[in-house]
Amino acid sequence: MVQETTHTQSSPDHAELELVRALLEPEETAYPWNPAEPETEGYFTDLEEAFTLSITGSNATILAAPKLISFCSQLWVQNSLWKQFSARIPQDLLDRIIDQAQQLLATPLSLADQLVQCVEAVLPNWEAEDLQILARPLAYAMRDNDAKAVELTLGTVRSIGWAELSEIEQARLSLVIAHHALAQLSTKAE
Repeated sequence: MVQETTHTQSSPDHAELELVRALLEPEETAYPWNPAEPETEGYFTDLEEAFTLSITGSNATILAAPKLISFCSQLWVQNSLWKQFSARIPQDLLDRIIDQAQQLLATPLSLADQLVQCVEAVLPNWEAEDLQILARPLAYAMRDNDAKAVELTLGTVRSIGWAELSEIEQARLSLVIAHHALAQLSTKAE
């Protein structure tokens, strides 16, 4: 019998106990080392079904694996962009651009419209038509895989903090970040 001690060690919570139990329980089936064998199809089908997750209190069912992959991709993109632009834009604005890019990725909008919608929340004083003019070269660059246009646009923005930038520099920087976010998210989605 295990006795509780009075020092600061806390008892394991339910999740930790479940994890230990899952790790210690033997698996019912062995991993098929040759995926080309016909009997392995059932094994992989069972694994895919194990990733199905029910939401408590709802009839909805979500496939956990695609959602997890999407979440990890978004975190990877966010981390990558944060490393690249953290000295130039506040994190909350960067997060808004990335969140919007994630939402717009599968929409039928043109690339220029996606770029504009990614930055509209960050630049509330700008009209969509004005942002379209600045976004057009970046949209063409995305379509043609032309990194020079993106670098040229970024080159017009001084390397100083967000608050010190002019409004047009903030718009250009925001559009470049949106360009990078959409490009990286679309690469991760493929």
